[in-house]
Amino acid sequence: MKQQNILIIGAGLCGSLLALRLGQRGYNVTVYEMRPDLRKTDISAGRSINLAFSDRGNKAMKLVGIEDKVKALCIPMNGRMLHDRDGNTFLSNYSGRDHEYINSISRGELNGLLLTEAEKHDNVTIHFNKKCKSVDFENTTARFQDYETKDEFIEDADAIIATDGAGSALRKSYYLEKKFLFSFSQDYLTHGYKELSILPTETGDYKTYKNALHIWPRGDFMLIALPNLDGSFTVTLFLSYDGGEYNFNNLTTPEIVTEFFQKEFPDALELMPNLIEDFFENPTAPLGTVKCSPWHYKGNTLLMGDSAHAIVPFYGQGMNASFEDVVEFDAVLDHHNENWETIFTEYEKIRKKDTDAIADLAIDNFHEMKDHVGQAIFQEKRKIEMALEKEYPSEYSSKYSLVTFNEHIGYREAMLRGRAQDKAILNMLSDGTITASDDIKTILDKVKTETEAILEDDRVAGLH
Repeated sequence: MKQQNILIIGAGLCGSLLALRLGQRGYNVTVYEMRPDLRKTDISAGRSINLAFSDRGNKAMKLVGIEDKVKALCIPMNGRMLHDRDGNTFLSNYSGRDHEYINSISRGELNGLLLTEAEKHDNVTIHFNKKCKSVDFENTTARFQDYETKDEFIEDADAIIATDGAGSALRKSYYLEKKFLFSFSQDYLTHGYKELSILPTETGDYKTYKNALHIWPRGDFMLIALPNLDGSFTVTLFLSYDGGEYNFNNLTTPEIVTEFFQKEFPDALELMPNLIEDFFENPTAPLGTVKCSPWHYKGNTLLMGDSAHAIVPFYGQGMNASFEDVVEFDAVLDHHNENWETIFTEYEKIRKKDTDAIADLAIDNFHEMKDHVGQAIFQEKRKIEMALEKEYPSEYSSKYSLVTFNEHIGYREAMLRGRAQDKAILNMLSDGTITASDDIKTILDKVKTETEAILEDDRVAGLH
């Protein structure tokens, strides 16, 4: 069989990993990226500087054999450090099992590593500053424009895979060409986000606790902070565009921004003398969910990563889900011998239900993080879940653990079981059937019984 030529559009996290894996498998891989090479120039503007990296993402790093190199870029975060308005803090662990934690990782460093690893293969070529204008999915060709010369050119391949993110050129071509029935939805939250920063101390140390994801939950909005290797924290403000007393549309002067932070995040403000500069220099960006189907056209073209399923960032799973796409795709390649139509169809059938589930879970977690984490009943639920995971590590995993640390379970299964467990515990807490001080084995038995009853009700109702 002749060596297959694969064209990948987009050299972000998903595209660079896919190029590396397909290169390892012996395909001829050509990648086109519209931005400059991030290893040579800083292009972070408006995109998250650091991300949460967890077990599903690490599964992909094991697959391509760079787990140790990636680990060197990680800062472990064992839990959420909650900050109330009075500056009190409370650490809520992610798991009752000590070996389970998430990591803060630099987007640029990780992307750069993946590009460098991919380029070690002679059969992988990566071109920068080349924007995809459109894709002719019937003839498996793509039109590009060189940013520097402005020249346009066409590339063809045996298969084209688009990993070009939420604004995908291939997805746009599917939609605009109207050659087949293509479903597409793009839903924005009423909130946007803005990146800020807590700089290191003069001696290069961290100004606050390093090994946690810091959250300032305020009901309808929140601030979060993730640590970086240089001693800084990347801080993100999630806030409504136009609702509430303070919003992105009315935070227009240094005085109002300072007043807002003094009132809502006084302890964060103390650590951020650079707040005003960051606030007015950095863009405010929207938060949206993209769902579409089908992801592929015959055996010619395929959407992967954010181009197929962009999600909001509140489960820390966007990158991990895209990396898991590559793992799932790789498994399908093992079973089908280069019949691209069969491969693409099978991959979508296996994967789409899980990416739909993590999109829904991320919206759930938005409400949980900005509001529920500060509520007494939620904190009692977490206390029970931590105790269950600690005492019965093989018998109980919270929804968060199922999604984040159980990479052998699909997102959909994790969502259904996790939601049922949440409902079971919250129902029994509000009914007084259980309390956090009850015997832990009794709680486990009650939670298991009630969870199965809820799952069975859902099955009977046809909810899954």
